[in-house]
Amino acid sequence: MSIRRATATAQEPAARHLAHHGPVLVDSGPLIALFNAGDHWHAPVLAWLQANPGATLISTWCVATEVCALLARRMANDCALDFLRWAQRGGITLDRAAEGSLTDVLRISERFVDLPFDLADAFVAEAATRLKLKHLLSIDADFDVYRDRAGRALVNLLRR
Repeated sequence: MSIRRATATAQEPAARHLAHHGPVLVDSGPLIALFNAGDHWHAPVLAWLQANPGATLISTWCVATEVCALLARRMANDCALDFLRWAQRGGITLDRAAEGSLTDVLRISERFVDLPFDLADAFVAEAATRLKLKHLLSIDADFDVYRDRAGRALVNLLRR
């Protein structure tokens, strides 16, 4: 069954917002929850996806690595493989780091040194700036703190 076509029995509050169209960066938390029905974020993430079929999901290879490792460890290898198959079918686009991305990730990590270091989060923040995206799906409060070079916060569509 397709994740995007699956039906939820109850609409969560996050799904009641106006529909979002266009690109949305996705952190690892919602992706892990999407492929783990036992995760308490599973229903809200699924409901958001169903309510926003026009959203284009984008993430980084660093996030994909984290998702696969955690799904394999917490669930089973098959869950990680299901995620990769879903990505291969177009469920999400995995952005490739550009020339200079590592320098920017290091700069972001140094700028937010008071936060626990998270390479995947830093790459998401870098991709947001480079791709000029402002919308995000994350279950982490860390993204309430990150700012782009102009001082603007990302808009976390799951937590607003």
